[in-house]
Amino acid sequence: MSLQLYFSPGACSFVPHTLLEIAGTTFEPTMVKLHKGEQNEAAYHAINPRGQVPVLVDDGQVITQIVAIVLYLDQKFPTAGFLPTEAVARAKALETLVWMNNTVHPTFTHIFMPHKYSDQAEVQAQLKTYNTGLYRGLLAELQALVVAAQSAGQTWLSGAHFGPLDAYSLTLTRWGSLAGIDPETFPVLWAFVKQVAAQPAVARVIERERLQLNLFKPA
Repeated sequence: MSLQLYFSPGACSFVPHTLLEIAGTTFEPTMVKLHKGEQNEAAYHAINPRGQVPVLVDDGQVITQIVAIVLYLDQKFPTAGFLPTEAVARAKALETLVWMNNTVHPTFTHIFMPHKYSDQAEVQAQLKTYNTGLYRGLLAELQALVVAAQSAGQTWLSGAHFGPLDAYSLTLTRWGSLAGIDPETFPVLWAFVKQVAAQPAVARVIERERLQLNLFKPA
């Protein structure tokens, strides 16, 4: 099989995992259990020395980093329309994708894995609390993007076609629930995420990864 995706359930690898299902192509989904440290094993480091997911392997060519993989899949499956082709619309879609990846995503990392940024328990607790507040604001920004798209008559965040922004929105909202942020406090965003999850290809990925969409637990 020429296409292989290394993914971890619930991680940002959900985005290319979903795009491959949407494309209707044949691929081998290979699970990497981050909670068991499989990303640190020599066998995986031989594929990706950084020990991260996702990793896409196409005919022996290894591609890492979610933005690079998304751009590759967009070119490999042009009829899927993952990203707009018109210059300004494409730039705006990439603007949002990069913001999701370089701002929203690492803010959650400071909540979920504060040990990456400090070896002091007190500092880790402060990082988690502070960044949870920041993350709530970022989800509000994400909801505003959904509102703007819907006001423009768009079904999906980047236009008429389902794409990486939509899959990433589900992942980021789900992470918020894991951080103790009730997604129902963002009703437009939450309704959109459920719309994303209802797509047959997305539902298949959710089932394969055994994901629960809302992990929020009231205090």
